[in-house]
Amino acid sequence: MKFPVRELLARAGRSAVHLEMRDSYTPDDPDFLEWLSGRRRTPDTLPEWWWPWHEVVTEAVGRGVVLRRARIVSEPVSDYIRYEHDFTFANVSAGEQVRWLPRRKASDIALPGNDFWLFDDATVIFNHFNGRGEPVGKEITAEQSVVDLCRSAFAAVWEHATPHAEYKPE
Repeated sequence: MKFPVRELLARAGRSAVHLEMRDSYTPDDPDFLEWLSGRRRTPDTLPEWWWPWHEVVTEAVGRGVVLRRARIVSEPVSDYIRYEHDFTFANVSAGEQVRWLPRRKASDIALPGNDFWLFDDATVIFNHFNGRGEPVGKEITAEQSVVDLCRSAFAAVWEHATPHAEYKPE
């Protein structure tokens, strides 16, 4: 069963937040492997590789949806996090607000066990990954206690995190 993040973002009325807590995702991703070999994405090539997500985000932000993404990361950061940091300019250029929180500064925050999206403080999509960082499924819920946990966790992370323009990976 698919849970369409893009469709939920297209229907969002006020807000969408995304909390990422892993140090590695899809280690066999061709873009990541190219980055490891020295290829870097630049703003002038953005339409070639980022356009579908860029369109969804700019449309949502244009409607007044506040889109925030926070990443909890171990330091020193993994190659994958360095890769994500390197291309986060694309998220920001589309209208996302992005912040980074070193894991050592998250010890006093109650966090759900999985990465998630929260739309309009009403619907949560959890992303499940295996130990290698490969996606293995998703689940969706509107259960109030889960929504409250995710809203609270994201707010605490956001408050303590560093804006993307100021964060320098160690």
